[in-house]
Amino acid sequence: MLPMKITKASIYDYPTYYDLVFGSDTASELRFLEACFDRFVDRKVKTAFEPACGTGRLMYRLGQKGFEVSGIDLNEKAVDYCNARLERLDLKGRAIAGNMCDFKTKKQYDAAFNTINSFRHLQSDEAAKAHLKCLAEVVRPGGIYVLGLHLTPTRGEPTDEESWSARRGQLSINTYMWPIDKDKRKRLELFGIRFDVYKPTESFRISDVLELRSYTAKQFTNFLNSVSDLWNLEEFYDFSYEINKPLKLDAETEDVVAILKRR
Repeated sequence: MLPMKITKASIYDYPTYYDLVFGSDTASELRFLEACFDRFVDRKVKTAFEPACGTGRLMYRLGQKGFEVSGIDLNEKAVDYCNARLERLDLKGRAIAGNMCDFKTKKQYDAAFNTINSFRHLQSDEAAKAHLKCLAEVVRPGGIYVLGLHLTPTRGEPTDEESWSARRGQLSINTYMWPIDKDKRKRLELFGIRFDVYKPTESFRISDVLELRSYTAKQFTNFLNSVSDLWNLEEFYDFSYEINKPLKLDAETEDVVAILKRR
């Protein structure tokens, strides 16, 4: 067997593969988002905004349910992929290319969401606060921001390595993610991630390194308290996405979804 060709590149530059790899939880995420809209927003949610929207895998499905959806992402290839799908499906709303710490929208939205760790790409408190301040202009008072991320536990062994597979037609991808380095003082974590891509006529590997800011439960709670003039913490959940089972953070918590309500 010939060795697999390895390409070192950003996984975000391959939107077709990224969309497939991270689509396994989409159905449960959608149900959870709609449940959050019903429970925590005082008005009927008609519009939704996704910072770091990537390929728009959640955006277009919400659009198919009748929501007007828009988003922003730094990667222009992902934005083009997202908009092409929204246009093809004749859905309202579009994504724009831009920085989620420094942007404006022409209108306000009833809700916003960012479910799988993109928030951790913001590598300082200043950047994270700037993001929440931008969103405070985007989301109407009384609207919510559903924010999901992985925390660093301070008790017990973290679940750092992950592997999973995804298939669509004759395309299959095996994904592996593992820790490379952790700097507790700088709160910077480096993770390797690779896509092993298999097609009928070829196979190859895309290899990337992710730089993510770390948050313990205490650090995340302190951060949310620092923006309490803009956002009120309504509830915590985990990645089981069960609306009737809120979560209480502790030293072992790894996965958290915060429901923030715009003051």
